[in-house]
Amino acid sequence: MEQIIGQSPAPNAAAPVAAGDLIVETTTQTFARDVLDASMQVPVIVDFWAPWCGPCKQLTPVLEKVVLAAKGAVRLVKMNIDDHPAVAQQLRVQSIPAVFAFKNGQPVDGFMGALPESQVRAFIERLVGGVGPTPAEEAIEAGHAAFEAHDLAAAAQAFAAAIKLEPGNPAAVAGLARCYIESGDFERARQTLGLVRPDARNDAAIKATEAALSLAEKSADLGDTSELLARIEKNPKDHQARFDLALALNARGDKEGAVDQLLISFEYDRNWNEQAARKQLVEFFDAYGPKDEVTLSGRRRLSSIMFS
Repeated sequence: MEQIIGQSPAPNAAAPVAAGDLIVETTTQTFARDVLDASMQVPVIVDFWAPWCGPCKQLTPVLEKVVLAAKGAVRLVKMNIDDHPAVAQQLRVQSIPAVFAFKNGQPVDGFMGALPESQVRAFIERLVGGVGPTPAEEAIEAGHAAFEAHDLAAAAQAFAAAIKLEPGNPAAVAGLARCYIESGDFERARQTLGLVRPDARNDAAIKATEAALSLAEKSADLGDTSELLARIEKNPKDHQARFDLALALNARGDKEGAVDQLLISFEYDRNWNEQAARKQLVEFFDAYGPKDEVTLSGRRRLSSIMFS
């Protein structure tokens, strides 16, 4: 491809890129230094954007996230084409966002449009190899590990750190809310869920945590299950007793037992209380997640009853 803004420098012209310079803004005057010179040391990705461009606002944070995850293996340079149009014109950029990758002073790859994170990550990995997790992702992973180990304090601290690094991150918000649910602080859990960024309100982790919060609130005052079991033994078609028992079992972590009780109730009378058993099963499945074994088997059994 043709040279951009003058000739490429000699390979020894650029100093190594400092960690604090992984993401910078450039101008027409500084483009040769920020991109051509720097790309003699590490690949440089140039993000052509403009303040009025909606897709640019979606793409740039994704680029920043993946570049930071690469930990110095690649650099991101952002260029506002409204203020500095010359380079974009020379590269024949016709729409934005437009992204170009430079190596050794020359453009070697690129794409246009707001790609999802998976495709951005693949684009960068073609340049530099594997890209590790971001600091926020590492904190979230640590939070999940602590939560599984029942160390709620450590889990909450890790999820909070991730939120500080990436405000509104749905996985971090959901994880911290789960910590509050587990500790019985439902109000704090609800407040935490409100921290999720607007574009992630329907994220699977957020929806599952909202369902888990709803279940926890319903189960809070159920108390001992012996009375419910006695009522069911006396009258197997006591649907309210089975419904309450399912909530109590779920609160204790017995997901299979909870689903069993609602399936039995639904099989006896699917229309009881406006199909309350089916609706509660759906909430269970939302809380457990679509890949959970209890969700998968429960959905199959529910379908079998409905279509029998």
